[in-house]
This record gives sequence, structure tokens and C-alpha cells, in this order.
Amino acid sequence: MKSKNIIITGTSRGIGFELVHLFANQGHNVLALSRNAQPVNNLHFDNITSFSFDLSKKEDYQNVQKFITDEWEHVDVLINNAGTLLNKPFSETSFEDFKNVYTTNVFGVSELTRIVLPFMKNDGHVVNISSMGGVQGSLKFPGLAAYSSSKGAVITLTELLAEEYKESGPSFNVLALGAVQTEMLEEAFPGYKAPTSAIDMATYIANFALTGQNYYNGKLLQVSNSTP
Repeated sequence: MKSKNIIITGTSRGIGFELVHLFANQGHNVLALSRNAQPVNNLHFDNITSFSFDLSKKEDYQNVQKFITDEWEHVDVLINNAGTLLNKPFSETSFEDFKNVYTTNVFGVSELTRIVLPFMKNDGHVVNISSMGGVQGSLKFPGLAAYSSSKGAVITLTELLAEEYKESGPSFNVLALGAVQTEMLEEAFPGYKAPTSAIDMATYIANFALTGQNYYNGKLLQVSNSTP
């Protein structure tokens, strides 16, 4: 397979970190974006670029834009993987809590996609990572009002972008993940053991990101073998 230019957010740990490693081993060029760039920098791959990126900072988006313009000129795949998980009773969830969750999980996805789109061709693929908690009719859990509602917004955003760009491309799809054994899950639900490892889920996402646009556009795929 011809090497592709791939951008991934939320790469300091968990699924995002495993995705960077998988794509780099396959020979693809990876731009890894996370507030903590050091874990990826420690991989020492020539085809990985990693720098600190905060979804709430306007200048960080400008840095991404400049990198693409100067180094790549085009992007084949964008994986909006970064997310924040808040487990707190609704009565205790403040305006700032909701704002922080939506800034990362919704506004960040929207803005980075907007910045990257001019560099993507009609056969490009934008993959947004959502959650089963954001799927209408799925089992819901107390304490996840901010998180799950934000992930529902990502699903609808994906469908809208696929419609808006259906003539010109790229393709847009969203994966609603079930529970995956990551540091973020452990922090929100201490002691819970998920049935799927980060590397197993990353392997699925990597394959889908490279080929899924050949079969899907504007689609929500539920990737879960458990409840949640």
C-alpha cells in the first residue's frame, strides 16, 4: 500500500498512541497531536512528527496548518480520537465542566476538521471517534451527561459533514466505541475491566481508516462487544 499522510489526535496514551505506532510500522507518515507530545517522541520514528497540541488554543491549529503546508501539502486520513471523559453526577456538573468536555469532544473535532479539509482529496477519510453512550437508544449511565451528550453531537456532526461534502469528498464516518481498557477509562471508572484492549481497538480503527471510505460515507458504526 502506498504510504499515506495521517493525522491523529489524542496520541499520548491509549488508542491514539497505539494508532501512531501501527501506522508508523506500516510506513505511513503520521502527525501525532496531543497536549503531551513526549510519549510519541520517545518512539523515535523518522516518519512520525509529534508536537504539543491543545484543542482549545487557536495558535495550535495554525501550527498544524503550517506543518501541512510546508511538509506534506495534502492529508489522506484524519482521525479525531482525542476525548475527555467526565464521570460526575449531573447536579454537580457545572457550566465549566460541560464547556471543557465539549471543547475537546465537539468543538475541537469541528475546528481541526475545518482546518485540515482544504488539504484533503476526494478519496480522503475523516474518522471521528465517538462512544456507544452517544448512540440514540443505547444504554445510558448516570454521571455521563456531559460526555455522552458530546459524543452524540459528534455522531450528528459527522453525518452533516458527509452530506455537505458528498460531491467533492472526503468521506466522513464515525465509530461508536464500547468500553476499551485505557487509562482514561480507568480514571473515570476505577476497577472496571473492559473486554477490549487499546491495541485491539487501534488495530480495528487503523484498518477502517485506510479502507472504510471505500464502503461507507456518513455512517455510524457501533464497535462494541459489551455493555457499555
